[in-house]
Amino acid sequence: MTNPVKTERRGAVLEVTLDRPKANAIDAATSRVMGDVFAEFRDDPELRVAILTGGGERFFCAGWDLKAAAEGEAPDSDYGVGGFGGLQELPDMNKPVIAAVNGMALGGGFELMISCDIILAAEDATFALPEIRSGTIADAATVKLTRRIPYHVAMELLLTGRWMDTEEAERWGLVNEIVPKKQLMTRAREVADLLASGPPLVYAAIKEVDRMTGHLPVQEAMDMLNGRKLKTIDTLYSSEDQLEGAKAFAEKRDPVWKGR
Repeated sequence: MTNPVKTERRGAVLEVTLDRPKANAIDAATSRVMGDVFAEFRDDPELRVAILTGGGERFFCAGWDLKAAAEGEAPDSDYGVGGFGGLQELPDMNKPVIAAVNGMALGGGFELMISCDIILAAEDATFALPEIRSGTIADAATVKLTRRIPYHVAMELLLTGRWMDTEEAERWGLVNEIVPKKQLMTRAREVADLLASGPPLVYAAIKEVDRMTGHLPVQEAMDMLNGRKLKTIDTLYSSEDQLEGAKAFAEKRDPVWKGR
């Protein structure tokens, strides 16, 4: 069977392409492969940034493979180390991931998209959460979406399953940038290269702080940072990179980040 997940290393950047014609739908086996791919990315010190996109022209990802569901695959199947799509529940994912949305992002594909840190969308991309029509819940989107865009907009998408185009998605802050389709991967690589040249320990700290303090009062969150109670903060504040950043600023030169 053809591998449904293609990867390509480009320096410190890993490009991940979900390639399951016709709609890049994800069954449990594919999800487990994706979890392994992203866990290896997370743990590889040579890799700093990932780009996730879909194979083909029409679909970024159509979400859960309903053909597999019709054959008896349960909604709570073993989706692997990272949960559905390999990213949604991956522990300690402290590296940036860019979604290059090249077509329709539906259901679990929409949820996979919002599990990324930066979202670039082709001008003809479209978005929807159609689970309501198949009698199930868009679980990750129900948890996350009201934290990303206005409550009433998120609830409308969840309750109606309606479509959203890129202009509306950009207006609500769901996507960072709309890009002509032929330039999507070029732009994604530009952003990835920019991030890959930056301070990896700072990125890790930003992601962990966001993940671990979003539910806390501001002062309690600040106490966690000031007390070095988060692993990435403690690592950053004791690192060569922290000192290098200060030296480079004082010496009016570009810093050389080593990730240690």
